[in-house]
Amino acid sequence: MGIASQEVIRQLQALIDQVEEPLKKTYQNVHQGYPTETLARFLKAREWNVAKAHKMLLDSLNWRVQSEIDNILAKPIVPTDLYRAVRDSQLIGLSGYSKEGLPVFAIGVGLSTFDKASVNYYVQSHIQINEYRDCVILPSASKKYGRPITTCVKVLDMTGLKLSALSQIKLLTIISTIDDLNYPEKTHTYYVVNVPYIFSACWKVVKPLLQERTRKKIQVLPGCGRDELLKIMDYASLPHFCRKEGSGSSRHSENGYENCFSLDHHFHQQLYNYIKQQASIRERVAPIKHGSFHVDLPEPVAEGTEIAKTIESELHKFGNGNGISGSLNGLKINND
Repeated sequence: MGIASQEVIRQLQALIDQVEEPLKKTYQNVHQGYPTETLARFLKAREWNVAKAHKMLLDSLNWRVQSEIDNILAKPIVPTDLYRAVRDSQLIGLSGYSKEGLPVFAIGVGLSTFDKASVNYYVQSHIQINEYRDCVILPSASKKYGRPITTCVKVLDMTGLKLSALSQIKLLTIISTIDDLNYPEKTHTYYVVNVPYIFSACWKVVKPLLQERTRKKIQVLPGCGRDELLKIMDYASLPHFCRKEGSGSSRHSENGYENCFSLDHHFHQQLYNYIKQQASIRERVAPIKHGSFHVDLPEPVAEGTEIAKTIESELHKFGNGNGISGSLNGLKINND
């Protein structure tokens, strides 16, 4: 990190030192002992402009306080059958670690249906995984490797991507906006695998809309990406859909414990047990109200809105406008 960057970080640190106690407390949960790296992330997201990064971080801290994000890991999605339904339709999991110690998150983009629960449960689950990553997984990795590890690797599986993805754009835009505004620069590299033609067509028109910083992070790999991914991780850390050509993403492998999307996988078992344990601790102080965890859903940033409209337009070319657009408005935001 250059001298100029260090000076900009010091300026932002001086501003953050002046925040009120509630914001100061949640900021500690954000940086987890690595304030310099955290400030650098927000500065990168705002092209190293101190004023813009300061506003972004303040807005994020206020969002955390108002939405009680610090308590979200004590708010289990219950009953377990509901949580299993969320897991079966929002495909994400931790498959292992890269050779440099970065957590490897697998995401089944093409086969995630988001149709088993309300939007609020999917948003809650997404934020819980973010918070568990930042409060448990990354600090543990940092301790193990003896250096700050503050980012992860994501492997995006496009198997099964269809025109029906149009109905998911609204929810995916909400989730990506939450990440952009509150968890910036947490992904080191995105690897996209098992790419069908429909993705290639969308990628061709979306790629120019992305910021160069984001564009450089995305690598579209041939086939299941196994050979390229083995350069940065061991075979044991490969997501199940990358283990052999033609393996596909399938929600269910022969052994659920190898499928990192499954609730039976050790990552999800550890996560769910951690949340239930935190809930038990909090219930000793005050009863916990069950139901989905409502957070303030952000308005999509301009870039995200333009990308969503572009994807929608491109998908319509495939569907010839056969009534697909109506599904875009079918998602219920406020109903559990």
